[in-house]
Amino acid sequence: MAAEGVVRNKQVILKNSVGGGLPKESDMEVRESSIQLKVPEGTKDAILLKNLYLSCDPYMRNRMKKLETSSYVASFVLGSPLIGYGVAKVLDSTHPDYKKGDFVWGITGWEEYSLIIAPDRLFKIEHTDVPLTYYTGLLGMAGMTAYAGFYEVCSPKKGEYVYVSAASGAVGQLVGQFAKLLGCYVVGSAGSKEKVDLLKNKFRFDAAFNYKEEPDLDTALKRSVV
Repeated sequence: MAAEGVVRNKQVILKNSVGGGLPKESDMEVRESSIQLKVPEGTKDAILLKNLYLSCDPYMRNRMKKLETSSYVASFVLGSPLIGYGVAKVLDSTHPDYKKGDFVWGITGWEEYSLIIAPDRLFKIEHTDVPLTYYTGLLGMAGMTAYAGFYEVCSPKKGEYVYVSAASGAVGQLVGQFAKLLGCYVVGSAGSKEKVDLLKNKFRFDAAFNYKEEPDLDTALKRSVV
C-alpha cells in the first residue's frame, strides 16, 4: 500500500549516449518511480510541479551525446529523466515567489511530477487567457529567442530585406512572420522542397530556396530579391 500522499511518477529516462545519427527508441525507456506530493520538510526555495506539456526541441539531440568540449548546455545524465522546456502547475511550494495553483513555464523534467529546487529557470505564467500550450512555443523559448533576435539584435526597419536561415524551424518561422508584420521583404532558406513550400505558402515568405541545391549563397539571395 502506498504511503499517504505518495504517487507513481512516470519518467522518460535516457539509457545510452547517442553518438552519430538519430536516437533510437532503445536509447530511452519509460520508468516508474514514486514521489511525495509535497516539498520535503526543511527544503527551502523549492516547488513541486505537475508537468502538463513538454516541448521536444532540436537542441536536446546534442545533449544526448557525450560532449567532449564545453557547451552552453551540458550532456543529459544517463539513467536520469530528460530535461527540457515545459508548462507545469505548482502543487506545493516553499519558494516566496510561487504558490500552490500557479502555472509556470521553463526547464523541467520529462516526468509526470518534478521537484525543482531554486527554480531560477522557471517563469510564472501571468496570462492564462491564451492556451497554455503557447508557452512551449510562441510565448516560450522559441518565441523569446525569435523576438529578442529580431527586435533587439537585428532591429530592421520597414522596407528592408531580411534573410532567415533554418527558416522552417521553431525560431526561424517566427522571425519571418515578425519581419512580415513589420513590412520587410523576407527571404528564407530550408533543407527540403516541403519546407520551402511551407515557407512560401503557409508562412508567406516573399521568397524561399533549398540551401542544399544552391552552390553559392550570394547568388541565391540576389535571385530571390529580383
